[in-house]
Amino acid sequence: MAWIQTIREDEWEGQLAFLYSQVVDPNHDRVDNVMQIHSLNPDAMAGHLAVYRSAMAGTKTLRKVERELLALVVSQYNDCHY
Repeated sequence: MAWIQTIREDEWEGQLAFLYSQVVDPNHDRVDNVMQIHSLNPDAMAGHLAVYRSAMAGTKTLRKVERELLALVVSQYNDCHY
């Protein structure tokens, strides 16, 4: 498994501290690795969050619940817990 340097959550300052409340998993009180890897580049984290929110927003062709179901199936297929 690859190792990527990150900034620990308890050391987040500035823009990272601002983003924390938007990316923390409230059920586990931690930031998932997929977001944590962006800690050295807060602009990338904000961009990732924007892409995620856009992808998960409902449209005329797929409702939000359908997108969530697709994300769940893909995550399970990839053996990904989030």
